[in-house]
Amino acid sequence: MTTTRTGVYPGTFDPITRGHMDIIRRGATLVDRLVIGVTTNPSKSPMFTIEERMEMVKREVADIRGDIHVVSFDSLLMDFAEREGANMIVRGLRAVADFEYEYQMAGMNQQLNDRVETVFLMADVSLQPIASRLVKEIALYGGAIRKFVSPAVEIDVARRVSEIGRKGS
Repeated sequence: MTTTRTGVYPGTFDPITRGHMDIIRRGATLVDRLVIGVTTNPSKSPMFTIEERMEMVKREVADIRGDIHVVSFDSLLMDFAEREGANMIVRGLRAVADFEYEYQMAGMNQQLNDRVETVFLMADVSLQPIASRLVKEIALYGGAIRKFVSPAVEIDVARRVSEIGRKGS
């Protein structure tokens, strides 16, 4: 009997960046089924609603080969992983600061459910500085973000910035 390897890649994806896409493409090759969990984060103030972020992610991953699903969740990550039948959490790392935080989270998650492994993927060197928080800040001050996001996401962000107004004008 063959067991399906299911991984979850959680995040706020506000907005989804080229860095996220790198981890999704590579993560999809490690599992039979990849579930991208779009979540809320009480410590962050999102630019896009969860529905908008889910649509953005679905559009961006549409051409990636593999069994990829995009779902929302608002629960503990390990409860979400259990619900999805996952045996792996996929996490991207950019820098040492990411590692320290992610290492602590992986340890806590292992205490909650030791049947689910956390797998860390190093971001491609050219993508390591990209963070959604910085992309939003650059866009809000009128800077160019095309190096960090796809053309479609660039349009989404520009549209939202025009709705809420630029800063520093």
